Amino acid sequence: MEVLSKHRALLLGLAGLGATVAVTWLYLSSRKKRQLQRVGEVSQLFMYPVKSCKGIPLQEAECREYGLKNGQLSDRHWLVVKEDKVHVTATQEPRMVLITVTCENGRLTLSAPGMDNLDVPLRLPRSNAIFTCKVFGNEVQGRDCGEDASRWITSFLKSVQKYRLVQFEDNMRRRNPKNEYPKYDEDDQVAYPYLSPLLLLSEASVVDLNSKLEKKVSARNFRPNIVVSGCSAFDEDSWKEVQIGSRLILRRVMPCPRCIQTTVDPDTGIIDMKEPLNTLRSYRLCETADKEVYKSSPLFGQFVKIVKKGPIKVGDPVYEIIY
Repeated sequence: MEVLSKHRALLLGLAGLGATVAVTWLYLSSRKKRQLQRVGEVSQLFMYPVKSCKGIPLQEAECREYGLKNGQLSDRHWLVVKEDKVHVTATQEPRMVLITVTCENGRLTLSAPGMDNLDVPLRLPRSNAIFTCKVFGNEVQGRDCGEDASRWITSFLKSVQKYRLVQFEDNMRRRNPKNEYPKYDEDDQVAYPYLSPLLLLSEASVVDLNSKLEKKVSARNFRPNIVVSGCSAFDEDSWKEVQIGSRLILRRVMPCPRCIQTTVDPDTGIIDMKEPLNTLRSYRLCETADKEVYKSSPLFGQFVKIVKKGPIKVGDPVYEIIY
């Protein structure tokens, strides 16, 4: 019996060793298939705490499941709505891009030309109402920021109807962009962004567009989160998956269909209604089987989802992941 036990232990040990070798081989084999090819570097980062208001340039941020986070601010976690709780953007109110957002000592501060600053606590009173708002036709919640915020927004935008500011809280129900575009999955969830938690654009694509325009534009017209330099124009269209820095991994979902908000001058808040949109339509319309999806909207920049969370900073290398 003792001999049999020794043989059984030996056989089990060999079986375990074989399994370990097999797992190691599979791991190394998969590692060989996954290659990183450097395609550029992060040249600019932007966060937009209040949807459609002025972007905040960043040097670094944390890339969380639902987008960029820097300190106490998260990307597109505040929203302006009408009395019927339908969202308002710079398409309807171009002067929204002149509202500057800062944060200090637990307070969100909004400032704008000709206005006293507005301070809103980051932690709103639990007694403030929670609204069911509509963003691109889909329902998503938000807590009302109060009457002072409502008066301030309404006054600056010189609106006849009353506007309100709402804040998204992490325990609230998010919306599924699949309801708007079938490129998304059932588990994709966002708060107030258009579709994805992140929008990526290359500097070279903006340079290419400017070569066709009389009045030049900047990346800010397109409100990206991540701007990449060191690549050719529209290279970002072909990156299926990228790694930024040592940990962050992003996957392309779909190109961004552009609207007249791109014609809002980010420095003046004046809407042109024509350029750069007309020029983009001359050479950036969809020509594939997805033409029925995008129709007359030109495509510029890429919506990406977060596969693996991590830090991101200006200067980080950007690698295309090739399998």
